[in-house]
Amino acid sequence: MKQEFLLGNGAMALGILEAGCQIMTSYPGTPSSEILPEVVRFSKAFNLNTSIEWSINEKVAFDNAFAASISGKRACCCMKMVGLNVAADSFMSAAYIGNIGGLVIISCDDPGPHSSQTEQDSRLMARLGKVPVLDPANPEEAREMIKTAFDLSEEFQVPVMVRPAIRVCHARQNVKYDVLENNLTKADFKREPTRWASTPKFRFLQHKALNKKHIKISEKFNTLKPFNMHTLEKQKHYPFGVVTGGVPSSVVQDMFEEYGRNDIPILKLGAPYPFPEKLADEFMDACDKVLVIEETDTLIEYLLRDKRKTLGRLSGHVPMEGELVPEKIEGVLNKTLSDCELSPLSDHDCGQEAFSLVGGLELPIRKPTLCSGCPHRASFYSIRKALPKALFPSDIGCYTLGSNLGVVDTVLDMGAGITMASGFWNAYIQDDVQKPIVATMGDSTFFHSGTTALINAVYNDSRFILVILDNHITAMTGMQPSITQGDRVDGRKGNAIALETIVKGCGIDYLKVIDPFDTKNMIQTVKDAAKYVNDPEGGIAVIISRHPCVIGFKDTAIPEKIKVKITDECNECGFCHLRFECPSMYSDKETGKTEINEVLCAECGVCLQICPQNAIEKA
Repeated sequence: MKQEFLLGNGAMALGILEAGCQIMTSYPGTPSSEILPEVVRFSKAFNLNTSIEWSINEKVAFDNAFAASISGKRACCCMKMVGLNVAADSFMSAAYIGNIGGLVIISCDDPGPHSSQTEQDSRLMARLGKVPVLDPANPEEAREMIKTAFDLSEEFQVPVMVRPAIRVCHARQNVKYDVLENNLTKADFKREPTRWASTPKFRFLQHKALNKKHIKISEKFNTLKPFNMHTLEKQKHYPFGVVTGGVPSSVVQDMFEEYGRNDIPILKLGAPYPFPEKLADEFMDACDKVLVIEETDTLIEYLLRDKRKTLGRLSGHVPMEGELVPEKIEGVLNKTLSDCELSPLSDHDCGQEAFSLVGGLELPIRKPTLCSGCPHRASFYSIRKALPKALFPSDIGCYTLGSNLGVVDTVLDMGAGITMASGFWNAYIQDDVQKPIVATMGDSTFFHSGTTALINAVYNDSRFILVILDNHITAMTGMQPSITQGDRVDGRKGNAIALETIVKGCGIDYLKVIDPFDTKNMIQTVKDAAKYVNDPEGGIAVIISRHPCVIGFKDTAIPEKIKVKITDECNECGFCHLRFECPSMYSDKETGKTEINEVLCAECGVCLQICPQNAIEKA
């Protein structure tokens, strides 16, 4: 028996392999990113034959896992909640078609949001797709739920979702585990066109069959302990009860234990859909009022039938947005209990004193910024210098921080840097205005969802500049390997794909590859690209701004270190640390002069090229 203090994502990786998963696919995204690398680690430690891949996007990940599952193997794909949007088309169909081997989708939610563009609730996507969903409260429960999910998936031949929120993914818990063994199930796909390639008439029949499965799963969820259970005492009636699930259920249970409130029953719904009607009705019948505490939206609250008894988001007792942290839950409980003329949990200020104390410290507010030596900073500087009046649609990635440099105007979703550029062009050219447009997008994002957007823009004769920021890695989500480098997640070599080949294949004639550290060259290249875009015989111009990430490639990103110093020519204009936003430059409050933080400085030397006063020189 082994023992580790695991991240929640590590505990889930363990559960995946303990369940005998043979195929594991994913696309990285916080808070899900660590699951697949932990699967790799455990697989190597126990010499398992698990097939593991970082897929090019979430739909590809889902389709790979689905194909494996209908061949009889257990398969799992994981992503963050907005990634499920990308896989949604396949996700919806798979529920109708069903599977043979267990198929588990792990969709990690980010209430807050801490690192996402929405606070969407994957449980609602599960309900939309008619996919059963399990909602873990802690890492150990997530591990066990994954094993249950595989069993459910095979028993009912439906995909099953496990929906951990960020506090499950990034919590840590002591976990014990035994030796992991290979699942030796062989692939055996049996042709059945009316199922696997079904036409609309057969899809109608599949939908009917799926609805029948849901009735049976709902009945099973009524008694699915310890995931679904209540603390009612027999024959006892209560003025107030709490219905909860996921991370909030752990918080509520801890608070009731801390304050000795055994007079308030709890209905925990860790398997909320298909809804366990019998269990919920039993709880509702025993209470005059119930408060629903769930993240991130209102699945349970909507599914409870007696709205007159139900309090929650829809009644204004629970906030409609934001993470339900313990302080917020305590405040919600205190207010609701008072509204119901019952004694509150406590007379605490729910953390307000601590927030006030921290606020009184007058700590400096530091917004997120690109790393020292980041090649994206040099790219954005050159783009802004060349075309200061352009529109700048961009995309999801660490380069979104180009907004600080005034070179990111829009961020919608992955791939939208190109589609928004095309949309802007169409809007302005309708008015006979040739508006300069420079779209930016990372190399990983381009492969994820940029290619179809670029093909569409070429076909429809849009005109803009696309700068692909190629730093050789998927940086923002944890330094996952890029397919341009040919390194696979398990250490094996893959077949590297050249960006230039794909860009040319999209119908692009104007393609330049430059190093953004040479800002003079890049500025001129952007200007030349603008001329090509405006030429009646021109088209879309693509610039690949290529330089390795300084974090992912520490030894090679800056082969020649350049120490710099600030001379007396400096007039304290602040351009280097305010506009160029280099974290290594700062204004010393004591001396009133711009200084260099040598601990942070990457010694890239780009600042030698950007100072308006030429007040930075080699040391």
